[in-house]
Amino acid sequence: MTWFESFVLGLVQGLTEFLPISSSAHLRLTAAFAGWHDPGAAFTAITQIGTEAAVIIYFRKDIARIISTWARSLVNRDLRHAHDAQLGWLVIVGSIPIGVLGITLKDAIAGPFRDLRLIATTLIVMGIVLGIADRLAARDETGGRHRAVQQRKSLTDLNIKDGLLYGICQAMALIPGVSRSGATISGGLLMGYTRESAARYSFLLAIPAVVASGAYELKDAGQGHVAWGPTIFATAIAFVVGYAVIAWFMKFISHKSFMPFVIYRILLGIALFALVGAGVLTADAGESAG
Repeated sequence: MTWFESFVLGLVQGLTEFLPISSSAHLRLTAAFAGWHDPGAAFTAITQIGTEAAVIIYFRKDIARIISTWARSLVNRDLRHAHDAQLGWLVIVGSIPIGVLGITLKDAIAGPFRDLRLIATTLIVMGIVLGIADRLAARDETGGRHRAVQQRKSLTDLNIKDGLLYGICQAMALIPGVSRSGATISGGLLMGYTRESAARYSFLLAIPAVVASGAYELKDAGQGHVAWGPTIFATAIAFVVGYAVIAWFMKFISHKSFMPFVIYRILLGIALFALVGAGVLTADAGESAG
């Protein structure tokens, strides 16, 4: 991997990690369209540490409060019913599905799951799911001619069942094209949470999974065509760009619909199917490129 490739891929990772369009799919597609070697699951997992560092800094006050309250609640019974202490446990519970499936499906994640036809399918299907979830949220928030405005849930309403369902949604993002934020935000909206609450918990829930995955894949960094230097460079680029994107996205979702992302996902999936069907790209494009 050249330094230019690592710059572009780091930029793509930072731009797409927090948007519901799948960063892993875009890293895979960028390499395929450019004729580069597929950066691989290890490169993707490590560069995601950069974007998660942006999450940690952006939500640093929330994270510090949650960790502090959770840790103190282990010895102080009075704090065990505090929202922040419970949220700490819910993040742990929600991280279990992706941890179990990530280890179980490791070979598939690095191989068959990176097939461009599967990515096209998940882009379209999850785009439709996100569109339905967004529409239901909008209907509750605005009401209608024959409907009253419905109160949606906030993070104070989060319980073990919902936390686990969030975690299952997050685990679906092991397949490129699903999108970690897209799946968890869709799940949250379908469970009746507000856009901001769904997004906030989505980002908090991603921290343990992404950091653990990136740390696990460190052993494979520097092997093959992806050297340590370009990987670290791409991770740094992803951090800087990711911080700007998350700040913008949290403002965007407070008053905007997810429909632009829905349309983009569906059009990209259709275009990808067309390119593979026409022979312009092969399903494993980039896997053997120089």
